[in-house]
Amino acid sequence: MSNIQLRVLLKFWGMLRILEKTSNLKQVSTISYQETENIPLVSVLVTTKNEEKNIESCLQSIKNQTFKNIELIVVDNFSIDKTAELSKKYGAKVYLKGNERSAQRNYGVQVAQGKYLIYLDADMILSPAVIEECVTKCERDNIEALYVPERIVGDGLWIKVRDFERSFYTGTVIDAVRFVQRDLFLQVGGFDETLVGPEDWDFDRRIRKIGRIGVAITPLYHNEGRFSINRYLKKKVYYIEGIQKYLIKWGSNDLETEKQVGFRYRLVGVFIEKGKWKKLMLHPLLTCGMYLLRFQVALGYFLNRDCFK
Repeated sequence: MSNIQLRVLLKFWGMLRILEKTSNLKQVSTISYQETENIPLVSVLVTTKNEEKNIESCLQSIKNQTFKNIELIVVDNFSIDKTAELSKKYGAKVYLKGNERSAQRNYGVQVAQGKYLIYLDADMILSPAVIEECVTKCERDNIEALYVPERIVGDGLWIKVRDFERSFYTGTVIDAVRFVQRDLFLQVGGFDETLVGPEDWDFDRRIRKIGRIGVAITPLYHNEGRFSINRYLKKKVYYIEGIQKYLIKWGSNDLETEKQVGFRYRLVGVFIEKGKWKKLMLHPLLTCGMYLLRFQVALGYFLNRDCFK
């Protein structure tokens, strides 16, 4: 073998070694935090009240997470059914606290030990990889809070309409972060316990003021069962008093609150921004159903407009 051939062979061998090392580095960089030694603890907070029909599906979805370093906390509003009993069956730490979700969530954070928190309602079901994705994004990208896409499931045509509507809200001012660092939660003071309904909006905007925010891809599912328009509208009207307090807190002329409760953004803007109008065109029947539902909600607010004076 000549000297020239030997040099070419050695150079080729060196290139192979470089490629091998580069490949190994790529493999290390894509390992999830589930496979590393320093795995952060995640506290999953579930607020409940008489939820025996839903709680097992929720807790089982938490048990099925690919990420296993989880602390499960159920804060129950003095249920008279088997909610607490079933929760303990799944290994949850059960605490009693009322009377609204804000107070329950804040109490849950007080007893939580995790670096991260994710708060759920009892009728929510997590996809298996939700928590792993959230932890990985936060640890890798130095993110402090995440929006988690929410899918609506249940029975009937209106459920499909609700799911279609909800798909437009992820990461907007109508949404709220659901996965957050505990330190950041404490820094902003948690949820405002004087608000019922828009407490998520209020919490979200305080988080966004000082935190680094991202959006997850893996969804959770909100089980609304068999949808009832009357029940849905009554729930929205029930929140009017809370919205009134929210407007007083942030000011009715605030640009963000104007988006959240104003007709222009809620009926048009959120559905067409960032090219989302194309989805409306692709699903005309769902679009019509969604606007029928939105106009009924708007009418409910209009008929109760004295609450906003």
